[in-house]
Amino acid sequence: MDRREFLILPGALAAGSLLDAAPVTPWHQKVHRVGQTNMTERDMVDLNIEQWADYWASAKVDALLVSVTGILAYYPTKVPFHRRGQFLGDRDFFGECCTAAKKRGIRVIARMSPDLNWEDAVQAHPEWFEKDAQGNAVRHNEDHRLFRTCMFSTYYTEFMTAIMREINQRYDVDGHYTNAWPPLGRPPACYCEQCKRLARPGTIEYWEQFNQRVLYLWKLYDGIAKEKKPDSLFYGNLGGNVRATPDLKQLAEVCQWFNCDNQGRGGDDTPIWGCSQQGRVCYSVMKGRTTTNVTGGWSTGGVRWRNAAKSPAEETMWFDETVASGMVIWYSFIGAQTGMGEDHRWEAPAREYFNWLAKHDRHFNNKRTIANLGVVYGQRTHLFYRPPGNFSAQQYVDGLYYALLEGRFLFDFVHEEDLGAENLKKYTALILPNTALLSDEQCRQLKAYVDGGGSLLATFETGMYDERNKKRTESGLADVFGIQRAGEIRGTLGNAFYARIERQHEILKGFTDTNWIPGAEYRLPVKAVDAPVLTVVPGYVSYPPELSYPPTPHTTEPAVVIREKGRSRLVYFPGDVDRTLWHSGHTDISRLLQNSVRWVLHGESPVTIEGSGVVEAFVWETEPGFAIHVLNYTNPNMHRGWIREYYPIGEQKVKMKLPPGRRVTRVELLRSERAVPFRVTGGELEFTIPRVVDYEVAAVE
Repeated sequence: MDRREFLILPGALAAGSLLDAAPVTPWHQKVHRVGQTNMTERDMVDLNIEQWADYWASAKVDALLVSVTGILAYYPTKVPFHRRGQFLGDRDFFGECCTAAKKRGIRVIARMSPDLNWEDAVQAHPEWFEKDAQGNAVRHNEDHRLFRTCMFSTYYTEFMTAIMREINQRYDVDGHYTNAWPPLGRPPACYCEQCKRLARPGTIEYWEQFNQRVLYLWKLYDGIAKEKKPDSLFYGNLGGNVRATPDLKQLAEVCQWFNCDNQGRGGDDTPIWGCSQQGRVCYSVMKGRTTTNVTGGWSTGGVRWRNAAKSPAEETMWFDETVASGMVIWYSFIGAQTGMGEDHRWEAPAREYFNWLAKHDRHFNNKRTIANLGVVYGQRTHLFYRPPGNFSAQQYVDGLYYALLEGRFLFDFVHEEDLGAENLKKYTALILPNTALLSDEQCRQLKAYVDGGGSLLATFETGMYDERNKKRTESGLADVFGIQRAGEIRGTLGNAFYARIERQHEILKGFTDTNWIPGAEYRLPVKAVDAPVLTVVPGYVSYPPELSYPPTPHTTEPAVVIREKGRSRLVYFPGDVDRTLWHSGHTDISRLLQNSVRWVLHGESPVTIEGSGVVEAFVWETEPGFAIHVLNYTNPNMHRGWIREYYPIGEQKVKMKLPPGRRVTRVELLRSERAVPFRVTGGELEFTIPRVVDYEVAAVE
């Protein structure tokens, strides 16, 4: 500081311009609706740009994605090997779209695709492209004229950066976005010269090098975005739910905007709550910072029609889950020519929904969740653990998730790398659904959590492997649960094992007229414990029926281990009960898990919602007060296919424990557009939601 600056400083301080200035909220943190027409090459001829911009303005979007690409240029580029679209001519299509959006007060994000390029680029720069084990450039699996680029090559550090700087120089853009990068699914297996110097694909060592490259490129691109203006930013293509490819905890430290390319149900057996689950993953690492989820208006699924609209009911439920779980809707359709020219059905649902959102914006400015239950998800487990039976590790989370929905629990996801005391202090209990890979430090953090009064519920091989996927002789949490392994994993070809009731306990509430209940398909045997609640009846043949009876009807092997340590309550299931629930749908296993969760929570919940139907609930503290979101999943297409219509559910009775000093003045149902009566007794708010069609939001002011 020189003398002049020193003399000016007291006046500035007196005016409050330095010390009293409120922190400036980044513009992207105030975005509530995002739109994208995922443009095709033909749109350069057929798109009516004014009509396109008018539609998005009528939907009240705050930002639009406009295509730059990297595969086909939508503007008169001078970057070598950035091939211009065949219908572009001398036209500046990107520039015209950008101008039209800006004229309507809409922010513009330059959308690029760094993943593919053409054969002329392969001939000139073979080092840019992925290679197979024989050294051949890898073609795209659909259009064989295109080849896959390698993210470890100079294509990403020279070619893509040249495009970004060209866009910065020519246009008033507010940010840059890369479609198809980082890659979804497992990191690519490339055998080019630069990748040969890396660890073997599929190993943890390779994944760590992959993460370092992602962070390096992310910072590089964000720096280039900020060359245009300080509040510009870069963000990439993420998603994948609990199976996300990059290390989300590391990435969240540099990521300002987390976008999930989670456009709809992707398979034949994907449950409807896949979008909400994605939202929970995002909140666990972003803590309320900008998060968007792409909803495709087109026909997503196992069979695709990229230019035909999907069921409006399915699409609207995806919207519902996006906002309920704390994300912002990013709505996308493929091709302006086909979208606006052939199939118009995608337009009205989004416009109507976005206008409803805009009317109630303030109730979607979330501060934090108020859940007291955390579910730990392990990225390393999902990427590197190989379950017995060759099942997907996702099924452990899915089964537990289903039980939590049926039990109407409020819960957050917790990333495996975020188990510090500060992050865990809000949770009465944590659940570890077969979180197989845990480091010594993570185990130490969980032990400290228990020592501090927190409760734990874990299943199957939780903690049996360290962070390098090296198997331990005992679980890293064995001393916490008081268990000792008694053998290797066991399964069965016929009946799965049973759990014999040895004594009554709260986790067995509702089980009458039976001496045993279903167990799990696989279990990790543990040694006998004192006063077991459930013991194992080993599996046996299911056919022929003449031989379908237990040769060993009674053992001392526990099917659950239960302990109490001061305030802490501990439950360990040696069997894969969560995955077995998902595989079988058995109501006894769901009841057992629900009872166990209630017990470790001491029966405490900040909000309860009683009524019929399958629902998912989120409760957020907001700027005006609180928002209680109720999603109605009661539907024959909850697990498979698309929702055709909604099946409304009746009265839902809500009780909420109010924080000290908070006074309620109004409860409004935002979807029904009506206020409802309420009462507050002894610090507890009570009211009734008369009916839920697809979704209701109770705004508590």
